[in-house]
Amino acid sequence: MEPISEKAMAVLRGMQRDELTEHHIYRRIARRVKDGKNREVLLQIGDDEKSHAERWKEYTGEDVKPRKLRILWFSVISVLFGYTFALKLMERGESSAGNAYEKLEEEVPEARKIAEEENSHEQKLLGVLDEERLRYVGSMVLGLNDALVELSGTLAGLTFAMRRTDLVALSGLITGIAATLSMASSEYLSSRSEGRPDALKSSVYTGIAYLITVALLVLPYLLLPAGMYLTALFIMLALVALIILVFNYYISVAQNYNFKRRFGEMAAISMGVAALSFALGLVVKQFLGVDI
Repeated sequence: MEPISEKAMAVLRGMQRDELTEHHIYRRIARRVKDGKNREVLLQIGDDEKSHAERWKEYTGEDVKPRKLRILWFSVISVLFGYTFALKLMERGESSAGNAYEKLEEEVPEARKIAEEENSHEQKLLGVLDEERLRYVGSMVLGLNDALVELSGTLAGLTFAMRRTDLVALSGLITGIAATLSMASSEYLSSRSEGRPDALKSSVYTGIAYLITVALLVLPYLLLPAGMYLTALFIMLALVALIILVFNYYISVAQNYNFKRRFGEMAAISMGVAALSFALGLVVKQFLGVDI
């Protein structure tokens, strides 16, 4: 084998370190997974990552240490957002290493082939994972989307009808909690009518997504003084955009959906309804002659 330049060797050492780091990430996450099948898949990918590191070690002839902060970071993400999201996010970052392989090809012709084979194998195994929370994405989307559209519109309409943050917050909370119970009950009855054995769990996911959204959207009205209703409205609308952004990014990574299209659809619907409700609040207030 011809001598490898120091520049190429540095790339190889980085790849070796990344594979070893991911080996530890997979194994750490696997220890917390209760489902036996999923745990076996994670352990298998972790072992594969270790063998990949050993293959790169044949070129470097060195022992490297894993990136401890990276291990901690993805372990935390897996707890907060689920291990499927964390691992797919990690692998998505790994796929951006194409330039590194191009630099290596001249000196290590098999580098790209090895990397592509490894990536293909990992993606197949990741596709086998069956994380519970992702089975109920439809329920979460239902609760989240309904809460965003309904409550953002309600709050926007109430803002100019009442012109006081405390009154808007009170009305929003009452409306939001009642709507949460209604939505969760509807999801339960709908799932039961379809003969689904997980009807209760589906309704719980829907209700939780709805209630969290209600709490976040009403929060600006609870925290700001009574006269700052316009500021509360703008913050609420910014939160709507942020929630849509974060949730759609989560779905796009975890389930390989088109992020831009889904974000655009949800944002347009939510903001459109809020604008119409805002105008409706002004019209109704003027028409009824109510001055609060």
